Amino acid sequence: QVQLVESGGGLVQAGGSLRLTCAAAGRTFSSYVIDCFRQAPGKEREFLGSITGSGGITFYADSVKGRFTISRDNAKNTVYLQMNSLKTEDTAIYYCATRRGNYRGQGTQVTVSS
Repeated sequence: QVQLVESGGGLVQAGGSLRLTCAAAGRTFSSYVIDCFRQAPGKEREFLGSITGSGGITFYADSVKGRFTISRDNAKNTVYLQMNSLKTEDTAIYYCATRRGNYRGQGTQVTVSS
């Protein structure tokens, strides 16, 4: 089992940047592909991207490609979501989940103001 906790959200102006952290508890963290999602009020969950267990391969949705970067530090049991050039439409709750087992955290709120 893996417990995930997201942090790093907050209020930022359009064009700004934030780095979200997804910290995991569990001895086999490096074996999990991690998916990143967001959900805005009244909208369906949106897949943002994923990173393999080793961190060697990442995949991004078109909506965030070129602006968001997913990385991980398995020594720290942590995945990072670097978000640049933020837009008001990026406002949502962001969370991470394991591909296997679908363990997920509680999410962190990101609000982008104009």
